[in-house]
Amino acid sequence: MKAVIQRARDASVTVEGQVVGQVEHGFVVLLGVTHEDTIEDAKYIANKLVHLRVFEDENEKMNLSLKDVGGSVLSISQFTLYGDTRKGRRPNFLQAAKPKIANDLYEKFNELVANEGIHVETGEFGAMMDVQLTNDGPVTLIIDSQDK
Repeated sequence: MKAVIQRARDASVTVEGQVVGQVEHGFVVLLGVTHEDTIEDAKYIANKLVHLRVFEDENEKMNLSLKDVGGSVLSISQFTLYGDTRKGRRPNFLQAAKPKIANDLYEKFNELVANEGIHVETGEFGAMMDVQLTNDGPVTLIIDSQDK
């Protein structure tokens, strides 16, 4: 499981002209799921995300977590994180999990983050989405459950 995390001042996701998720001050999370991923991978990413210290404290040092600052998460399913671009010019997505498995783990991830007391908004799984954000910093990090 991979997560691209962007610290955001504000963010929204729109599907067919309708805003379906919106947050202020927190993270935009692009979450990709591969075939071998399990609930343990979702737990690892959720725990790391909630406690990652990338928000400034009173000394302007990145020392506070999402939980510390009362931030929110805009979570977007992103199968293209498992796109393989090694051959040719068109990526293949053979490493991305099948939709049913990916959606189940994506929803479990969102539930785990919410269970930590974090407000979670989401996009729409499988839909074409327009994501807008003001990247704060900018701060962008990648968490891969294979690194645990």
